Amino acid sequence: MISDTLVLDPKDNLAVALKDLPVGEKRDVLGQEVVLVEKISQKHKFALVDFATGDLATMYGVVVGKATQPIAKGALISTHNLTHETSQYQINAKEISWSPPDISKFESRTWKGYHRKDGQVGTANHWLVIPLVFCENRNINVLKETLLEQLGYAVQRDFRFDISTLIEAYQRGASADELTTSTVIQTADQIRQSRPFPNVDGIKFLNHDGGCGCTRQDSATLCSLLAGYITHPNCAGATILSLGCQNAQIADLKSAIEKRSPGFDRSVLYYEQQGDWTEREFLEEAVKGTFAGLMDANKYKREPAPLSALSLGLECGGSDGFSGLSANPALGYTSDLLVALGGKTLLAEFPELNGVEQELIHRCKDQSAAEKFSNLMESYNARAHADGSGFENNPSPGNIRDGLITDAIKSAGAAKKGGTSPVVEVLDYAEPANKPGLSLLCTPGGDVESTTGLAGSGANVIVFTTGLGTPTGNAVAPLLKMSTNTDLFNRMRDIIDINAGTIITGEDTIETKGEELLELIIKTASGEFTPAAVRLGQDDFIPWKRGISL
Repeated sequence: MISDTLVLDPKDNLAVALKDLPVGEKRDVLGQEVVLVEKISQKHKFALVDFATGDLATMYGVVVGKATQPIAKGALISTHNLTHETSQYQINAKEISWSPPDISKFESRTWKGYHRKDGQVGTANHWLVIPLVFCENRNINVLKETLLEQLGYAVQRDFRFDISTLIEAYQRGASADELTTSTVIQTADQIRQSRPFPNVDGIKFLNHDGGCGCTRQDSATLCSLLAGYITHPNCAGATILSLGCQNAQIADLKSAIEKRSPGFDRSVLYYEQQGDWTEREFLEEAVKGTFAGLMDANKYKREPAPLSALSLGLECGGSDGFSGLSANPALGYTSDLLVALGGKTLLAEFPELNGVEQELIHRCKDQSAAEKFSNLMESYNARAHADGSGFENNPSPGNIRDGLITDAIKSAGAAKKGGTSPVVEVLDYAEPANKPGLSLLCTPGGDVESTTGLAGSGANVIVFTTGLGTPTGNAVAPLLKMSTNTDLFNRMRDIIDINAGTIITGEDTIETKGEELLELIIKTASGEFTPAAVRLGQDDFIPWKRGISL
């Protein structure tokens, strides 16, 4: 019989309810009898000891909170009796001893990707259209309306209605009865086959609200982020629209591209509106140039690539009390598999690593990485406090409602996405991931700002775990969503790709689900599986602005 309670570490004094537990029932937890003095809802925690005010609560073997009042053994842990608390940590990288998982099932495997001359391999083949400043968003939208529909990229459903045959029949004088025999439905396969550029997976438009009116630092960061997208393995080229007078200048973007990829040889087309032409001429040139660029992009074809060419972004959002028990550790096992195979993985969302700093520092390969991680965490939290907030305010109302009542509880579960492998480098926002292995990437905890940063640092596929559900996607990297519980998977199958709730019910282990996830990543990277976010056209892109507006 599967237990309905779980203790994650022998040092823990909190347990998790795997289903609703009624008041008055007894449970044997780690060899001790616990009588539930309150109803404990599924995903929530209850006390294994009597707490006095000020006592520390532990989960996952780390401090996750402090009692604000006495808590009886068997009582519900909530925001009314527990507040955020973490342990102090020291910046002391240690010698790492890591036992990689068994990769025999995957050692000889390949996937089919788009090979770039710089050695990168894309899981998709996109053309980008980017404004250097928000003033160009309207013109970007004109290009979007012009290109997507006519080139066959506007469809986000399994079919569309094409009424051109009805129009032609009407113009020939057909009767209403004759029109009923016409076929007006085109399937997604038919639309793709009719595209003039079948090897181009999409034209992606990266509208944003930056580029001017911000600090020079935010402008420089934006250019670095955009350079990450332009040089991304999933992108064949880009069209850039500039106004001319903004902070983010074309020269700055070119410099950021050269810094990231010296001698970059993919096509990047620059158009500046304040040049010597009318708006009509400006947009006409951009349309013609983009069309010519698509002709070149269409020359790329999928070819076999090793699994070491995958760069996996590790993300969670809409988390619940099961996130750290099912989906996150399963994704962590997938991360370990990919690292053992020579690939790259990136763990982001620094506000959701608060409380597990010591564990991650001890996994850093060298002292400089440990120091950089600590400095980024401390400066980020200090800026948050300067704005009247802090990491302790990270959990959302949905997180709290589903059992993640402190940031430390949320962080301890979120960090499980990074598996157990050594940390090879620590990256600030928009810095590229250059080393095989697990990297820590400084991003906000906000879903889209974080996934935007993951792709900007080179992730060519992203896995997003969720316990509450979200339609989040990314503009260039295919994003797979994995549910933490089966109820969510059944309710939101239109936006969820894989279910880790079977770990909770005992049908799967963390290891078997992690291997299943890697299989799905390989199919996605090869273009054989289309994630829901891609199918629905969820092309989210929100750059992180750290500074104020000027």
